[in-house]
Order: sequence, then structure tokens, then C-alpha cells
Amino acid sequence: MPIFERGNVALHYLERGEGFPVLLLAPGGMRSAAGFWKNSPWNPMEALSDRYRVIAMDQRNAGRSRAPVSGDDGWHSYAADQVALLDHLGIDHCHLLGGCIGGPYCLGVLQAAPSRVASAVLQQPIGAHENRQAFYEMFDSWAEEIAADHPEASEADWRAFRSRMYDGDFVFNVDRDFVRACETPMLVLMGDDLYHPQTTSREIAELAPKAELVERWKDDEVIAETVSRVRAFLEAHTPA
Repeated sequence: MPIFERGNVALHYLERGEGFPVLLLAPGGMRSAAGFWKNSPWNPMEALSDRYRVIAMDQRNAGRSRAPVSGDDGWHSYAADQVALLDHLGIDHCHLLGGCIGGPYCLGVLQAAPSRVASAVLQQPIGAHENRQAFYEMFDSWAEEIAADHPEASEADWRAFRSRMYDGDFVFNVDRDFVRACETPMLVLMGDDLYHPQTTSREIAELAPKAELVERWKDDEVIAETVSRVRAFLEAHTPA
């Protein structure tokens, strides 16, 4: 995987295919990395690279990417990394496709750089719905794994970082008013479990003016139909 260095942040990414760019923001929670797409119900690296320039990245301190940790870290840190990677690759306009935590990551990029996104596919986005403790525990497990590599971060830093990530409402990093005003086309593949509540997917689709909701998408018998629908959605919103 190539590496992009941004100050003291090192981001690993990989590319496959040619054409209009699609930036993939992987599932995996705080461990979000390109390798998690192999465990997804369908792998967009394989399904889209015949038509698009597909870019998958390891988020900071996940996979092979590294960055310092501080109490000021939060969703904005990830959005800044993601936009900086687009800059590094010379990408002015792209599609976004995010799974799990990648759903809110997509919304963060839309907030930070709205003119650069042609459309976004949100695959079972995470959201707040009687599950905050589960997100705290997921964060703490990840933090425990990497804490020895980050002596610069105190216990207070980790607590502040966790709070910035998971004390919010809705999708944690943007509010309902932003989604309600967002004119970017979205395709929402509905979640249905603790971390990816149906209520979150449905609310995003109801609020966003140009959103479509797909309720059943990951069962074996509909995977081919899902891939076709995603490809058709991206094609419809790919600039000439």
C-alpha cells in the first residue's frame, strides 16, 4: 500500500481501477481499514474497480496508518485526513462509499468539502440509539490495544477523544439540520443491529432531500441486485 504523510500523520491507502474516483471509507469502527472490505457482504474494491478509480484507506491508528493521539482528536481529525488524501491524489471531485463508521465519515467529508462530492453511498451507518455504552466499550478496546504506542496521550486525552467521538446524537458527527440541508444524492443501505440501527438509516433517508433507502441489501440472494443498484446509482451521478 502507498503511504501519504501529512505532517506527523502517515496514511496508508490503495488504489484499483481507472475512471471517476470513488473514495472508500471502511467499516471496522475505530479500526476502520481497507482490509475490512473483504469481510463486507460485498467488496466495493472488486465490484467497482472495472468502471471507477477506487481508493481505499486505513484511517489513522488503524491498519497500517499512524498518527499521534490527543484529547483534541475527533471526527474533524478524520475528515481532515480524508480531504487531505483527496488533495494528495489530485482528486477534485469524487463519489464516497462508507460502511459502518464510514457512513458518518462520508457525512463529515460532505460537511467539510461539499463541492467535492458527487454522491455518497452509506452502508449500514452507525448511529446513536440506546447503544452509547457499546460504542464506549468498542473505543476502549481499541484504545487499550494501541495505548502502548502512544505515550503522548494521557488517560484524560483518551477520555476526551472518546467523548468527541461518541457523546453526540444522531450519527455522532453531524446534526440533523446539516443532513436536512444536504443536496448531495445519497443511497442508504439500511442497518439493522446494535451499532447500525434501522432508525439511523431511516432518519438519514427521510431527512436528506436526495436520499434513497434500500432496506434489504446484504442477504446472499440479493447481493447481485445490491451491487447493480449501487453501480446504477453511481453511474447516474457520475459527471460527464
